Amino acid sequence: MSIEKISKGDELSQSENIVETNIDKLKALFPEIVTEGKIDFKVLQEVLGEELEEREEYYRFTWAGKANARREAQKPSTGTLRPAPEESVDWDTTENLYIEGDNLEVLKLLQKGYAGKVKMIYIDPPYNTGKDFVYKDNYKDNLRNYQEVTGQIDEEGNKLSTNSDSDGRYHSNWINMMYPRLRLARNVLKDDGVIFMSIDDNESYNLKKICDEVFGENNFIASLACQLNPRGRHLDNFIAKTHETVLVYGKNVLSETTMYGLEKTGSMVKEYDRDDARGKYRVLGLRNRNQSFNPITRPNLYYPLYVDSKSLKVSIKKSDIFTEEAFPITSEGVKTCWTWGKDKVVKDNHLLEGTKVNSQWQVFRKDYLMDDEGNIALTLPKSLWNDKEINNDYGKKAIKKLFGKNIMDFPKSPYFIEKIIECGSSNGDIIMDFFSGSATTSEAVFNLNARKAISRNFIQIQIPELTQDKSIANKEGYATLTDMGKERIRRAAKKIKEEHPEKAKSLDLGFKVFKLDTSNIKGWDGNPDTLNESLFDAQDNIKTDRTEHDVLYEILLKYGLDLTLPIEEKQLAGKTVFSVGYGALFICLADNITNKVAEGIGEWKEVLQPEVCRVVFKDSGFTDVEKTNSVQTLKRFGISEIKSI
Repeated sequence: MSIEKISKGDELSQSENIVETNIDKLKALFPEIVTEGKIDFKVLQEVLGEELEEREEYYRFTWAGKANARREAQKPSTGTLRPAPEESVDWDTTENLYIEGDNLEVLKLLQKGYAGKVKMIYIDPPYNTGKDFVYKDNYKDNLRNYQEVTGQIDEEGNKLSTNSDSDGRYHSNWINMMYPRLRLARNVLKDDGVIFMSIDDNESYNLKKICDEVFGENNFIASLACQLNPRGRHLDNFIAKTHETVLVYGKNVLSETTMYGLEKTGSMVKEYDRDDARGKYRVLGLRNRNQSFNPITRPNLYYPLYVDSKSLKVSIKKSDIFTEEAFPITSEGVKTCWTWGKDKVVKDNHLLEGTKVNSQWQVFRKDYLMDDEGNIALTLPKSLWNDKEINNDYGKKAIKKLFGKNIMDFPKSPYFIEKIIECGSSNGDIIMDFFSGSATTSEAVFNLNARKAISRNFIQIQIPELTQDKSIANKEGYATLTDMGKERIRRAAKKIKEEHPEKAKSLDLGFKVFKLDTSNIKGWDGNPDTLNESLFDAQDNIKTDRTEHDVLYEILLKYGLDLTLPIEEKQLAGKTVFSVGYGALFICLADNITNKVAEGIGEWKEVLQPEVCRVVFKDSGFTDVEKTNSVQTLKRFGISEIKSI
């Protein structure tokens, strides 16, 4: 047995290879299409049969650059995320992430560790007004492109920050920016995940067409009209626009937990105008008011109920006590049906009561304001949102309350994002925003957690876009949008600690900062197919300006491990060893490693008793003798997966 050296094509040499993963799934679903390890396309065509569209003219959405955009979504990244604990809060304990970098590359790097883990995504992308475009992708080398864009000029000094409407591919440029990002975003969503996307009229049509393709038309939930500017935009032509659109898609709308109701407030609460020992309630007719539901369409829901005229209790059986017959019939004599079946009537009979209305017996049910756990009744979110707290004035007030000045032009209201989060997530969920801007979503998560005494965590991704020279933000010392975002999160946390000191003790009000960069390993130039294998034979392949912690988190990324997993650090035989996830992974990147280090790792593993244990060393950290002895020692402790870089 020997240590496996990480080389070209190894799982640690790149982010998730989505194409290979999908091909493996295809082979597993249809083993008959595999011939000598390759897919026989003709056999695949025969298997799929009529599901394949072979005609040249058919309904589809296309644009200039679509093929490249699709390929880009599938291409792995060989970059990394470097930890910045000095800019973070509660680094060792927080499960919140703030990532500086081009969201396309960052989403690629999160494909392994966060696939199927995010419950809700909210994004407020550039609206493509000609002034707000900072994501021009260079599909040949996105990492280099990112470094140029963050400086706002390319090699010739040309500005890269806008997408002029005079460009012949004005809309195509924007679609090419959004398409691969949404493809990657879908992968990180849970099976019952949901995405909310703010947009205006400029690109709302194209965004919906993209999402119909990425998420499926059947997973479209709604187009919300959100009144963010009640006064209207005075520079508009013909119509003063007062609202923006929020498109909502689920990953699988067949899941009942894709979205949740909102707590009832205001006039809806006033409807609960009765009281009993159980609490406040209202009465609702048991008859279905929709006349399309009737004895023909719902025969199982059309049957008689019987009422005790004295106690007003209800039964499905007639007796000496339950003598008064009630059918689901309108006052005009139209037959409809009940909203409950017979089993439900028996189960929740205590909620029913009969009432005589105009000589006709009717059945009503009690609907309580609070459930048995003390939670307030929920209502379906409406498609029109016009609460005064969601408009942009409240967004400005929130910024001013934290910073003392309006340092952002059009910030979203935290309450607006809170409402979205309540619709799309519950306790313990992860919320992602990969166009995080001034980090309104982070503040919204903090506020909601404090108000409800629950726990949601966030992943924020934002390119470090430079602030304008004469802007208030720049004058206040915020050189980039990410500088402002990180400070906003710190101040939002401080505000909660001051206003809710007791609640704050149990809340996660920290965040870990990571920054996109090229790999810590020499030779990973962004194209895994052109790696020079001889680079992996050199004595030391870790870049001289990188730390052990840099390499540690790159290994976590490439192994597909959560960046917020607990990490314990120990000195074993004078060398630093990291335990990740309570012994799931041990990492030692020191020089002059001896067998005593392996012995210490084995003993540590025996204490932690992980189900699976892996070990990663730096290849140049051993002599050949110590390497051989260490392998045998680790094997004695039941550790068989050992790699070196």
